[in-house]
Amino acid sequence: MKKRLIACIFALAFIFIPVSTVMVINGTSNVEVVEAALTSSQTRTVQTKLKRWGYYTGKVDGIYGNLTRKAVRYFQQKNGLAVDGIVGPKTAAALGMSIKTDDNSTSNNDLYLLAKCVYAEARGESYVGQVAVAAVILNRVKSSEFPNTIAGVIYQPWAFTAVNDGQINLEPNQTAYNAARDALNGWDPTYGALFYYNPATATNKWIWSKKTTVTIGKHVFAV
Repeated sequence: MKKRLIACIFALAFIFIPVSTVMVINGTSNVEVVEAALTSSQTRTVQTKLKRWGYYTGKVDGIYGNLTRKAVRYFQQKNGLAVDGIVGPKTAAALGMSIKTDDNSTSNNDLYLLAKCVYAEARGESYVGQVAVAAVILNRVKSSEFPNTIAGVIYQPWAFTAVNDGQINLEPNQTAYNAARDALNGWDPTYGALFYYNPATATNKWIWSKKTTVTIGKHVFAV
């Protein structure tokens, strides 16, 4: 009888979990992963359409924040769609747009990991400085001198301080996601740099021998 009562309570608790609850997988949520898959341009398109139709009152800034998510939920509710705040294929179709999901697109895992490294390494820098850090990682992926994957570059031994001290495990914010996306879309403020360092704290003389391409905030970028 006691076991049946416990099972009943557990079942009721599960039933009354709010619809807005998001399952967390590998340290990130499904909502974060799907939202992160939208480019800034796609997010602006969503915001523009919803604003034109009276669902959205915020800025058209390409940032998938709370206001945009609420507007998407409102649109879904009014149009008989699953109300989850995610611009998936069905919601995108209802909005009159398509989302590229071919095999050549960057995986959500890569974007998430890149955003984590940007946040861990450069959250105190300007937006351009954060894009620059992401660009260095991508430049290394393209270089024959480094591993050919984002994960391989980031977790290469002693490559990034944030990995060594555990800050890589911090959750990235929306700015870090945007910076990672912009770098993936081709923005490279570093002009092809493979390295960066803070001259106020760098102790390795080897890094000073590298040719500087640009200085952004506290970081010097070099090849």
